[in-house]
Amino acid sequence: MSLNTNMVLSNSPAIDKIGVEERVARLSSRSIKKDSKEQALKLALSMIDLTTLEGSDTPGKVRQLCYKAAHLHDAYPALPTVAAVCVYPSLVKTAKEALGGTNINVASVATAFPSGQASMEVKIEDTKFAVNEGADEVDMVISRGKFLKGEYSFVFDEIAAIKEACGAAHLKVILETGELGTLDQVRKASDIAMMAGGDFIKTSTGKVSPAATMPVTLVMLEAIRDFYYQTGKMIGMKPAGGIRKAKQSIQYLVMVKETLGNAWLTNEYFRFGASSLANDILMQLLKLKTGVYQSMDYFSKD
Repeated sequence: MSLNTNMVLSNSPAIDKIGVEERVARLSSRSIKKDSKEQALKLALSMIDLTTLEGSDTPGKVRQLCYKAAHLHDAYPALPTVAAVCVYPSLVKTAKEALGGTNINVASVATAFPSGQASMEVKIEDTKFAVNEGADEVDMVISRGKFLKGEYSFVFDEIAAIKEACGAAHLKVILETGELGTLDQVRKASDIAMMAGGDFIKTSTGKVSPAATMPVTLVMLEAIRDFYYQTGKMIGMKPAGGIRKAKQSIQYLVMVKETLGNAWLTNEYFRFGASSLANDILMQLLKLKTGVYQSMDYFSKD
């Protein structure tokens, strides 16, 4: 399959930035009451890809993160687990072993994350290594330099090649929206990623500011909706980077429900890429249960 550049340019609509911002403001103002709030917080918790992507990561740190993923707060029964633990390829095997016996997936970044500045051959080998080590999901980065030069066919072919290298693993395509410049570019990159075979589209690596924002996420959700209408295929969405508060997570869930519907309100089709969000959600859930806030010191940092 090859990319028809003219088709992408004609099918990707111009984005009304003011209209997007006004809709985000309306959605963000929704009030969620106590019972619904508890359900929403537990749902958001189940959608987190608990993440550590630092140069200082060690097997011990990853094992601790995996323990937290499976035991978020043992004093609070009936909590869901997170959806996945996301690590570098070299630590996938450690995470896979630590998560044995759970239903938590192992996700791995690949393709010279976060810059994407490597040859196609290196990116494919990076992906195959992660999958062979046991990754259930691969988070790739697109070549933003090529995209910004208008080399859309290159970006399409790269995503398609990485999708093939993933085998049975799901592919999340990171657009790094903070480097794309405009919402029009975000929409165009979203369309290319889905047409090339991505199972998810993802905002950011978390290494570039701005990372996930609600206007960017809304544009990507609308691209997913339009792609579904055209093809009947459901594509997942993952905002990542900068989502740290429980209140933000609920605002994102409202936006998903209003834009895509209930079918996307599952961790099969929506994820949060986060390292600190889980603790704030836990704190809010315990506040709903006990009536008082616990100190963040009661929750493990990783």
